[in-house]
Amino acid sequence: MEGESTRQLKVARQIQKDVAEIIRSKGMAAFDGALVSVSGVKISPDLAVARIYVSIFPSNKQKGVLEIINSMSKTIRGELGRLVAKQFRIVPELIFSLDDSLDYVERIDELLKK
Repeated sequence: MEGESTRQLKVARQIQKDVAEIIRSKGMAAFDGALVSVSGVKISPDLAVARIYVSIFPSNKQKGVLEIINSMSKTIRGELGRLVAKQFRIVPELIFSLDDSLDYVERIDELLKK
């Protein structure tokens, strides 16, 4: 997280908390029965774009569920806007990406077992 300002980190934490809550409130049914968790947020220095990393379980549903999340992006941003209206001047554009660190851990685990 080097080079990120305190403001960026605070905004990223707030967005992570709020987007996680928005996704949780939709329920697993909205995401094809998959468990979606927000594992991290990186925000641009001008606070205009937030890249939101999501973990999706089970991993065989990742691609489809990420597409569902991306199709809901505007709705999620709108809900985020209502939650943070008093705190942020602008609501950042949301870009959702897969956090594949769990896949990485699984892969390392498999390699170690061999």
